[in-house]
Amino acid sequence: MQRANERFVERLPLVLPHPAYAYLLTGLFCLIALGCRLLAEGFLPVGYPFVAFFPVVILSSFLFGVRPGIFATVLCGIISWYVFIPPRMEFALNPAVFLALCFYGLVAAVDIALIHFLQQANVNLALERERSRVLAENRELLFHELQHRVSNNLQVVAAMLALRTNHVDHPQARAALDDAAGRLALIGRISRTLYDPAEEGQDIQAFLTRLTADVLTASGRDDIRVSVEAPPGLTLQSHVAVPLAIIVAESVSNAIEHGLPDRGGSIAVTLQDSSGALSLRISDDGAGLSPGFDLGSGPSIGLKIATALAAQLKGHFALDHGPQGGVVARLDLPAGAL
Repeated sequence: MQRANERFVERLPLVLPHPAYAYLLTGLFCLIALGCRLLAEGFLPVGYPFVAFFPVVILSSFLFGVRPGIFATVLCGIISWYVFIPPRMEFALNPAVFLALCFYGLVAAVDIALIHFLQQANVNLALERERSRVLAENRELLFHELQHRVSNNLQVVAAMLALRTNHVDHPQARAALDDAAGRLALIGRISRTLYDPAEEGQDIQAFLTRLTADVLTASGRDDIRVSVEAPPGLTLQSHVAVPLAIIVAESVSNAIEHGLPDRGGSIAVTLQDSSGALSLRISDDGAGLSPGFDLGSGPSIGLKIATALAAQLKGHFALDHGPQGGVVARLDLPAGAL
């Protein structure tokens, strides 16, 4: 309703099919005001000849513009002078009548001028609003195109690294190239997922669901079930999304590769919010940690990256034994991290 009123005001003054219609409607308003003034004759004290005609001047100027407003001013002034200013039914002119007509004309002129300037300002505001809307659409389009190109470039680099592994004979170098290609491809997919030009944040439940499904698809495994549980309505800002996504992706990939390398199983991603402090758990029912495992001195580059990104978010990342076997990757973030 409010937006409909704004759109109506933005169209003022009205553009009628023919200019004469504005003057005809203005004349009709003047006759209606005359009828109302005659009906109120017995209730009003002596004087007030213009009291019913000022609204007509304002309404005509508001709806049809300056010229119909001037026309209403002149017509209503003539009617008031002839019908309600003594001696009635004649155009008597004396200093008192002349002064009253001058004050009437001055007040009407001020009303018309104010309405005109307000409508001009409203038109300029509508033009600026439309210009801002076009700029916002262009910004969103350019942002989408940039996000698309960045994602495509990352995917191209990942594909080039994957092709390069075909010409590498050293097992460790091949594994390193495969690992780098996989991470670049993952970041490219995350970049595409994080398209959010309005910066309103993404629903973390939906984001983690898409991310874990993407990682599972990339692994080529169909015998592993991944579940995601997160507080409803919790949003994720863009500056946190990439490091958090990489941590989750590394943990899920690690659970698939090391915890469940040769059998099916389940992976549970659980996020809990405690007064703004977040606790993320990625648990599996796999083989568990090897004896003497040390996160800080382990050979896994992915886990080292996860630890560094957790520190970047002012949080803490760790791997623990699961209560019923398997591994629990734990990320604790302080209040306000997201």
